[in-house]
Amino acid sequence: MTEQLIKVDGIELCTESFGRKEDPAILLIMGATASMIWWEDEFCQRLADAGRFVIRYDNRDVGQSMNDEPGNPQYGLEDMADDAIRVLDAYGISRAHVAGMSLGGLLTLMATVKYPERVLSDTLIMTSSFRDPSLPEMEEKVAAFFASADQVNWENEQAILDFSVQKWNLLRGSKHAPDEDKVRRLAARELHRTRNWAASMFNHGLLAGGEDLIAGVPDIRVPALVIHGTEDPIIPYAHGESLAREIPGARLLTLEGTGHELHENDWDAILDAIIRHTDGVQKSESRSVK
Repeated sequence: MTEQLIKVDGIELCTESFGRKEDPAILLIMGATASMIWWEDEFCQRLADAGRFVIRYDNRDVGQSMNDEPGNPQYGLEDMADDAIRVLDAYGISRAHVAGMSLGGLLTLMATVKYPERVLSDTLIMTSSFRDPSLPEMEEKVAAFFASADQVNWENEQAILDFSVQKWNLLRGSKHAPDEDKVRRLAARELHRTRNWAASMFNHGLLAGGEDLIAGVPDIRVPALVIHGTEDPIIPYAHGESLAREIPGARLLTLEGTGHELHENDWDAILDAIIRHTDGVQKSESRSVK
């Protein structure tokens, strides 16, 4: 693992890489309010061991990346999509596979529409284009939980860790037993490496923009893999089905009983699908060069 703070266009982003730079690159983009460590170390290393140069990074306002004033972010979703390309530029990578979780998947879609020449393939995990207003909204229990966030004492470490454990328990599916010790360890690691916890908790929820880019999702022509759990309470499974129909040729991997999570028990299925997906693109690229 090699962590570094990159500075591009006045933007500071904390990144970390796994594997050999000579291997095909895969950029991992995490979801709202979550830092890059939720792409767990072992998950990233297994991708690297399969012959991928893995890059994960903290989005703005999480982890060690730059912060804006809590409640007043001076950027939008399109800026965050641009950040993905800034990371590739900093590593000197012209084209990469991109995998995004939740908000990270939405940013992956935006980056692919705006910079198709930079993207080899998309992996879209527990996400949506949100283009179809008839699709179900997040479950009420989730909305109520996040609405209660302003009652948390964000200066109290124990309260913050309790909130994180409660959140991940709420988001998991029935297939997986809770692992509160692991979640608490990851949440503590995140807390101790976060510049401004108040910004990390609230700024992503205020973001907008990128509507023109999302309108271009049906025009995406890179190979796309959609991965979605049937018990996702934030972005219900119907969104994954819809997204797989929107993108020409996209494949859907359904995780029965999984919620809005990257649970270790699903890693074998997820990693195998990503490796096969990106392998197929690499072989196709090689044939086209010949």
